Amino acid sequence: MTDAGLTFTFGIEEEFFLVDPQTRDIIADPNPAIIEQCQRTCGPHSVVPEFLRSQLETNTRVCASITDLRMALTETRRLVAEAAAAHGARVMATSTHPFAAWREQLVTPKQRYREFEIQMQEVVRRFLVGGMHIHAGFGDPDSRIRVMTAARRYLPLFIALSASSPFNAGSYTGFSSYRSIVIGALPRTGMPRAFGSQAEFDDLVTEYRRAGSLRDSSELWLDIRPHNAFPTIELRICDICPRMDDAIALAALYAATLRWLQRRDASEGLPPEPSTEIIIENCWRARRYGTLAFIGDAEHGGHRDIADSVEALLAEVAEDARALDCERELCRIPSILRDGSSADRQVERYRLSLLDGADRREALHAVVDQILAETCAGISDA
Repeated sequence: MTDAGLTFTFGIEEEFFLVDPQTRDIIADPNPAIIEQCQRTCGPHSVVPEFLRSQLETNTRVCASITDLRMALTETRRLVAEAAAAHGARVMATSTHPFAAWREQLVTPKQRYREFEIQMQEVVRRFLVGGMHIHAGFGDPDSRIRVMTAARRYLPLFIALSASSPFNAGSYTGFSSYRSIVIGALPRTGMPRAFGSQAEFDDLVTEYRRAGSLRDSSELWLDIRPHNAFPTIELRICDICPRMDDAIALAALYAATLRWLQRRDASEGLPPEPSTEIIIENCWRARRYGTLAFIGDAEHGGHRDIADSVEALLAEVAEDARALDCERELCRIPSILRDGSSADRQVERYRLSLLDGADRREALHAVVDQILAETCAGISDA
C-alpha cells in the first residue's frame, strides 16, 4: 500500500456541561448568549446545542494530522470556555456530573429533540451524560468497515484510558465509566457485530428503516460506526477527558491503531476476530474497573491486565505512530495508566476530601473544582 493510500484526516467532538461556578451544579437553563457567542466565534469549527440545555457540543474542523488536531481542539475548548465565562458559567469536560440531578434538567426546544423525548420517555430524560467522539477518515468504504471491525477488540482499552464518570447523581457508582450504563438504556447502542463490507452495514440500516426504527444511520448509536455524512470511522465509546493532553493521546492511539490495521488488511490480512460476546464482556470489565481491569485474552486464553494490553498495542503500532508523527502524543498513554484516569483522580479527590474532614457535599464540590481546573488548563495561553 502506498503512502497515498494511508492518508488520514481527523476530528473530535466533545460534549460539555455548563456549570455554575458558585454552586458547582449544572445550569439547567443557561443564558442562550453562550451558544450564540460560540457560534459567532467558532470559525471553521462548529458548536451546537445538545439534547439538554445544560450541555453543548463542539466539533473541530477536519484536521490533516494529530498536531493539527491538537491546535483545533485547543481552539474549540478556548472558545466555549470564553463564551461561558462571559456569561457567568464554566464548561466541564466529564462524562457525568458528580451530583447534578437529571430531574432538574430541561430539553433543548428543538423539534427533533421533542420527538426524541416523546418516543424514549424517561430513558432519555435521564441522559445526563457527555462523551468524546474521535473521527478518522481513510481508505475506501469497504476497507474502513473491515478495519472498524478489527478495531473492536481494542475498545476496552479506550474505555479504561478515557474513563471520567465514576459518580452519578451524588453517588459513587463503583464504575470508572458509568456513562455507558446510562447510554445502554437506549435502543441501537453498544458493540456492533462484525461487518465485512459497507454493503453489510447498509443492509442493516435498511432493515431498521423498513421497521420504522430510524431515519438514517446517525440514529444507530454504536460504540464505533461509519459516520452517516462523512467518510470516517467514528469512535464513540470514550468518555470525555478533562485533560486535553489525554484526549489528544487517545486520538493518536486511535489513529495509529487504524493505520496499523489498514496496513494489515492490505498485506497479510487482519487478525482472526474474537467473538463479539467476549469483546462486550471486556468492555464491561473496563467500565467497572477502569485502569485496574483484567480483560479476557481471546488469542491466548486466560486474561491479562489493561496495562499489559496497552503496552502490547503500543508496540504493534509504533511504526504507524512514527509515520503519523504522533509518537510524542502516544508517550502520554503509559502515564495515564501510571497516574490514573480522570475517574481515578476524581475518586481519589473525593476520598481525600472526606479524610480531611469534608462532608459528602463538600467532597463532591472538590471533585467538580478539580475537573473544572483540568478542563481549561493550558488553553488560555496556548
